[in-house]
Amino acid sequence: LVLAVAAAYLIEYLDDTIKTSADVTHLLKMPVIGHIAEIEKGKYDGTYITKNPRSSAAEAYRGLRTNLEFAAVDKSLKVILVSSAAVGDGKTSVAANLATIMAQGGKTVLLVDADLRRPSVHRFLGLSNKNGLTDVFRNSIELHEALQTWSREKVMVIPAGEPPPNPAELLGSKRMNLILDSLGKVADVVIVDGPPFLVTDAALLSSKVDGVLLVVRSGQSRKNEVLYAAEQLERVGANVLGVVLNGIPRSTDPIYSHYRYYNNA
Repeated sequence: LVLAVAAAYLIEYLDDTIKTSADVTHLLKMPVIGHIAEIEKGKYDGTYITKNPRSSAAEAYRGLRTNLEFAAVDKSLKVILVSSAAVGDGKTSVAANLATIMAQGGKTVLLVDADLRRPSVHRFLGLSNKNGLTDVFRNSIELHEALQTWSREKVMVIPAGEPPPNPAELLGSKRMNLILDSLGKVADVVIVDGPPFLVTDAALLSSKVDGVLLVVRSGQSRKNEVLYAAEQLERVGANVLGVVLNGIPRSTDPIYSHYRYYNNA
């Protein structure tokens, strides 16, 4: 029994992942403006919120949308970058579902896949990746030719296109500034699914947008990786809107508990 207890304490001591909002605020001194519960395996895709508008996940994204609206009171948030400290934290799902919930709120929304190394928005929404952002950079197509419409929520989408050999140079270029300015003229809100902070691309993009959402996955994101991302954001002077705590266990998520109570009433 003593050995079992000691082993449990050792495992907890060696676990350097972020689990709760308190962990985030203590480590980063950043507000947590979104709490997204984990979804049952096999049920989560780009259409989840559309198919389940009364789910706890949909309610959580509505809360995130409201918090962003408050953040935009003093300063316009036209272009928002969604990124994470590492791969697998769920930044693409957050970006896509945030675009969906904003479109449901009556805004014209454009979702851009700027993760040029590992693009995934097209797979998440079941779209083609043939003509995308990299094709615009190469001047092989015009910007409007890269636009697709995800029919379920009428969200405009620009996929990444074929991965280029020099993604950092493209994303850090003046041409990227011009592209973001142009996109801001065709939509109320532009949501950019960016690369994780494992690569320099994310820091370069952070300096070009109106605000950054940092996605942290409960029980998976490591503290040193998240701290490194926060340091890069501070270094480039990015406007960090807050942290989205993703993948919260449903048993501990207050929104899910409320939804379950409401649904069973």
